Amino acid sequence: MTTDARSQDPLCTELSRTPGAARGGPISHAVSRVARLHRVAAGRLLRATGLYAGQEILMMHLWDAGAVRQSELIKALELDPSTVTKMLQRLEQAGQVRRRPDPADRRASLVEATEASCALHDAVEAAWNGLEEKTLAGLTTAERAELARLLNKVETNLCPMAAAEDCPSGEGVPPAGA
Repeated sequence: MTTDARSQDPLCTELSRTPGAARGGPISHAVSRVARLHRVAAGRLLRATGLYAGQEILMMHLWDAGAVRQSELIKALELDPSTVTKMLQRLEQAGQVRRRPDPADRRASLVEATEASCALHDAVEAAWNGLEEKTLAGLTTAERAELARLLNKVETNLCPMAAAEDCPSGEGVPPAGA
């Protein structure tokens, strides 16, 4: 593909192309572009499963955790409640999840994966394995380890700007009063 053809495709901009307002943050701009492309690629790989990008994360959580309160699911996914509600409505219509009252608190709902959703498990796992390989193609084992190390460091740097619940195990969040 020529540079001219690439510049016409909004998904594949050259890494050196940075809008004027982002010139002071070329790494942040690159991370944003990579995250967007990763989500698009995930969506394409998941298309055969009938899931949209993001829904597989919800399903993975339910497959691992079992029935959980909808409020816990919202916290675990770190998404807006309305987004999770919409995802659940679509997955429920597709027969992948069910919601039922929590026997311990009838005001709360429990969400769980259905038995029918188990047929998606292997396809989602295969899609994520494929995404991992496509994402890291051409990187050596050492480069992959270094990238993981650097991304963990970036995540730790960003955690103080986010709420403590947005950080894995509270890492990177300064102690109260610090």
